[in-house]
Order: sequence, then structure tokens, then C-alpha cells
Amino acid sequence: MVNVIADDGGKHAPQEMEQFLPGGGMNKYKIQPRKSDAEQALANNDFDPFAMRDNEHPTTDNETLTHLLKASLGTGILGMPFAFMYSGLVMGIIATIFTAFVCTHCSYVLVKCGHKLYYKTRRTKMTFAEIAEAAFQKGPKSLRGFAPVAKFSILFGLFLTYFGTCSVYTVIVAKNFEQVLEHWFDCEIESRVIICIMLVPLILIAWVPNLKYLAPVSMVANVFMGLGLGITFYYLVQDLPPIQERALFTLSTLPAFFSITIFAMEAIGVVMPLENNMKTPKNFLGICGVLSQGMSGVTLIYMLLGFLGYMRYGNATGESITLNLPIEEWPAQAVKVLIALAVYCTFGLQFYVCLEIVWDGIKEKCTKRPTFVNYVLRTVLVTAAVVLAISVPTIAPFMGLIGAFCFSILGLIFPVIIELVVHWDSGFGAGKWILWKNIIIILCGIGALVFGSHSAIKDIMKVYSTTTEAQ
Repeated sequence: MVNVIADDGGKHAPQEMEQFLPGGGMNKYKIQPRKSDAEQALANNDFDPFAMRDNEHPTTDNETLTHLLKASLGTGILGMPFAFMYSGLVMGIIATIFTAFVCTHCSYVLVKCGHKLYYKTRRTKMTFAEIAEAAFQKGPKSLRGFAPVAKFSILFGLFLTYFGTCSVYTVIVAKNFEQVLEHWFDCEIESRVIICIMLVPLILIAWVPNLKYLAPVSMVANVFMGLGLGITFYYLVQDLPPIQERALFTLSTLPAFFSITIFAMEAIGVVMPLENNMKTPKNFLGICGVLSQGMSGVTLIYMLLGFLGYMRYGNATGESITLNLPIEEWPAQAVKVLIALAVYCTFGLQFYVCLEIVWDGIKEKCTKRPTFVNYVLRTVLVTAAVVLAISVPTIAPFMGLIGAFCFSILGLIFPVIIELVVHWDSGFGAGKWILWKNIIIILCGIGALVFGSHSAIKDIMKVYSTTTEAQ
């Protein structure tokens, strides 16, 4: 591909088909090899955002990979056998790979666009919302007015989703401990009491100052989750029935599979915070980059658990595979405790997204005692999340609805829209393949939005109809 550059004496980014004004009845062109945004910026002013980035506590590639694994291996993985029940064994494997590819690609696109915009804006790091704002500001004139709207929409969606996720994590930890304690002490224990007791431990983990120091916590969470999944796999490989007894392809309920899997895998909110805190941010992308390594491992575990879980329990598979484990056996109890501890250790990483959004909005006004105000903010946000969990311990179905709405838009639709705006001037590639590819992803996002919201609404109706009947 070549660029045609107008010889107007000024320096500007090469355009796809830019030409001189006609002279003598002929159009004159000056052809130069295409350069990347990075090459142009370095050639013009030697600005290198990666070399100039200043992080007080940068994370290594391995620490970033640990955080990424923990963000993607959340409690959603326990619903993969239930998702495979909607797809069948063979279709489940194919659809899981496709879903992982789309989610990974959207994260890749977001970071790649961020790297291009670093050079255009002369900034060394940007959040998800700032990337969207900069993309519209540097895009076509007709779209520049949407920059503030794009930034606010992403900030609001991310905060709503991850603050709710923190409340849901609190409920999940409490429910797992509640089941084990009730079995051992043979008495009913109110989950709200356990949630209240968890306030101090949650505040302490929220006080971990940065992602550098959160890396060991994420490693511990990965160990707990790994042990819990290992014991779960032990149960799943016992007495497996013949494969002929299970559906291989199920197309009628495939949309439900995608809605479950997308929300289980999606971790778009932590992608830019992880990249922003890396010591070597260029290593985040690439075929063997941190993102590809992490999502490859996550995809393999998701497929294996989904396949074996559905193989073992068939149509009796629970919405969470732990529901199929015999609570009277100590290994099954250990699974619940380990997963509860893993979720607790993950709380800090999910909370970091909320903290970053709020702190970026107020830190310029808190110049006198910023550290003190920051820790007060952490305490207030954690307390608010716990109060919400106590007030509505059945908040999970509502968060399913918010997650269906926000993750479909934030995780799938917004990244590809940003890519379209960033590539508006430089073109969409041969045959406009970037445009057509992104249209397909947007349609997938709309499908996940519709079917995910429908499933969440059904869950809400089920919860409250059960509550009404009990009264």
C-alpha cells in the first residue's frame, strides 16, 4: 500500500489518496512507502510514549499475565458446563474458540488504537474512555462532537458494571461460606451477617496501593481457583457416560451459549489499566504477547471444563457446576471455600477499575493530602458496595442484566467503533475488510445484548416469583 502526500511544505500524517491540485490538466502525485503512526511520530519529533512513560511501580510481563488470568478466570467459568448444555459438545468447542477470538480481538483492537493515539496526542498512557475521546477528537470533523459523549458513556458503563461486580463478588463469597458453615453446624446462618463480617477484610484488600502490589494477591487467587478447578475436574472425570448420550450440535439455543460465554470471558475493563501499568507495554500485543498468552490458556480451560461438565451431568447440569457437587463430601466443601477465597482475592483487581474512574475525576481537586483522600475514597467505595450487597443479596440477576447491557456495548461494540474512527482517514484495508469485520462484530454484540438481557430478565422474574411464593 502507498500513500499520496500533498507537498504543501507542512508535516502531517499520510492519507490514503491525497493529491496535488490539478496543474496543466494533469493530476500529479508524490508516492512514498506507507509508514506507521509510530514511525511518523519518531521521524518528526522523536516522541516515544513507551520510553517516556513514567510508572512509579511498573508491572512486569509475568505480573500482567497473572492479573489478566485472574480477571478472565472469574466465577463465570463455573457456568461453562451449563453453556455447553445449550450448544452441544462439538458445537461448544467451536463456539468457545470463536467467542474467545472475538473477545481477544476486541481487546487487541482497543490497545492497538491506544498505541496509535499515544503518538497523535503525545501522551504516554490513556484509559479506555480517554482512547474513545481521543479517537473522536482526532477523527472526522463530523464526529468530533461525540467525543465527550463517548467518554462519559464508557466511564459510566465501566463504573456501573465493575461496582456492581464488586457487590456481587461480596455476595458470592458470603453464599459459599454460608453453605459450608450451615452443613457443618447444622443451622441456618444469615448471609447478611457474613457480608457484614467481610467489610473489614474487603477494605484491607482495597487498600493495596497499586497493581504492582496486587500481583501477589492475584497469584494467590489463581492458586485457589486452580485448586478448586482441579478438585472439580476430579469429580467430572468420574463415571463419564458414553459420548453418544450427549448432544453434539444444538443450534436452537446457541444464542444463550454466547450470552453466557461472552460475559464469563469478557475483561475489557482491566485491559487498559494493565497496559498502562506495564514496564514494557509493547509486549502486551503480538502473537506471543501477554494478551494472546493469557487468553489462549483461558480458552483451553473454559473448553475443558465445559466439555467435561456437560459430559458428566448432561441435562442435569447446574447453572454453576459447584451445584452438582455433593456438599456432604469434604472435597466438594473445599471447592466452595477455595472459590470463595479466590473471588475475595479478585475483589481488589475489580475494585481497581472503579477506583481509577472516580479518582481520575477528583484527584486534581485533592492536591493538599492526596494519599489520605485516596484511601478515604477506597474505604467509602468498598463500604458502599457492601451496603448494596446487604440491601439486595439477590443483586446477581440485576447485575446479569447490567452486565449483558454494558459488556456487550463496552466489550464488543465500542472497541470496533473506535477502530473505525481511528482508521477513517487511512482507510479500511483491501476490500474494506476492517469495515466488514467490524460490522460482523457489532452484530454479534447486539445479539449478545438482546439474548443476554432476555436471560437476565428471566432470572430476575424467577427470583422474585420464588420470593413471593415463599411469603
